Amino acid sequence: MIRVLICDDHAVVRVGLERLVSTFSEMMVVGSVSDGQAAVELVVDAHPDVVLMDLAMPGIDGIEATRRVVAATPDVRVVILTSFLDRERIMGALEAGAVGYLMKDATPDELASGIRAAVRGELPLDPKAAMLVVRGVSSAEKHASVVLSDRERDTLALVAQGMPNKLIARRLGIAEKTVKAHLTNIFRRIGVDNRVQAAQWFERQGGAPS
Repeated sequence: MIRVLICDDHAVVRVGLERLVSTFSEMMVVGSVSDGQAAVELVVDAHPDVVLMDLAMPGIDGIEATRRVVAATPDVRVVILTSFLDRERIMGALEAGAVGYLMKDATPDELASGIRAAVRGELPLDPKAAMLVVRGVSSAEKHASVVLSDRERDTLALVAQGMPNKLIARRLGIAEKTVKAHLTNIFRRIGVDNRVQAAQWFERQGGAPS
């Protein structure tokens, strides 16, 4: 049985999702909350397999809530379910640890398939969202010949391992603001906007860009 927690600040949407997910034979709703903080608090007790996370909510938004949920319970799969379709939010959500990005106009079958895919360890992305991600990767590929310093390569390698700035600074023995400066330079020079794209670029260079 797939355990699902729903987080959406609109009561009509939330109740509708509860009823819909409950109709999927192999799924059960183990919690339903109206804001990101509540999701972070409940996920530890409810032990869901998947969290359906809205993005625009009062207080802690969906991206920050996703980051906190993944940090507290790494085994939980967060799938964003939203009406927003822009590259910045998509990449922000994936960077925060979401494993999927679906739209609220998805059909019931598409939603069920997305939840199942997340549980299998796959990356369920709305086709339009996937296209925006691919376009960002294509843009980064134009900068594949960039030469990075040894320190920049070290920083990027740790980003690719999923380390936050604070841990990178500790590992390299430098100030956190220096890490941020390195990343700003790296992003500009390789033509990416965020950590996920930078990590993808690094991996495409074989883990050792030159």
